This record gives sequence, structure tokens and C-alpha cells, in this order.
Amino acid sequence: MANTFKVLTRDVCPASSGTPETIFTVQGSTSIVIIGLILCNVHSSSITASVTLVSTTTQTGQTQNTTANLTKDMSIPAGSSFEVMAGNKLVANAGDIIKVDASVADKVSVILSYMLQD
Repeated sequence: MANTFKVLTRDVCPASSGTPETIFTVQGSTSIVIIGLILCNVHSSSITASVTLVSTTTQTGQTQNTTANLTKDMSIPAGSSFEVMAGNKLVANAGDIIKVDASVADKVSVILSYMLQD
């Protein structure tokens, strides 16, 4: 099993406020460990942003996963960044999806750092 460090960037998102935009979908037969997730407000005034993990995997002996919030309506001042992970790690399985939404369209820049396990 190889471990490869990766980074994914999005200049601005979401395309429409109130419609979470898919940032990353974990490909089949792989898992990732999210090691960093930074949101930057590129707007001239404060915004709120939310990040969700959409998961439909079922662990042995457990119920099926659902959508969970990593952060919900987090206020980010103009020109500031927010580190969602803040030094923590998060495992995402094949088919899991990371989505970002904001109170204003096209005003959040995203950097996602992860380790791919395949």
C-alpha cells in the first residue's frame, strides 16, 4: 500500500450560495487522510462558510454513515483564513465527498492537503 501526499486547490467556490460545491470525491478502492483544510475569504466583507463530509460507507456492525458537518456557518472576516482541521486528521473512505458552501458565491478559496492510501 503506497502513501502519497497531495494538495488540491480551488480558487473560488461555491458557484451558488446555498448549494454546496463538491471539492473532492475519494476514488474507489482508496482511502485518504485529510491533514489540512483551509478556507480563505476573498470577499471585501465578512462571510460564513460550511464544510460537510458526505459519506455512505457502512462500517462492520455499525449503521450507515450520513452527511456530517466539519464546520457550520463559520464566520470568516474579509481577507482572513480559517483552518478547518486545526491540527487534526480525518479519514475519508472510497466514495466520500467533501463539500464547501458559503453565504456569498465565489468568495471562498480552498486548500485541501491529504495523504492518499492506495
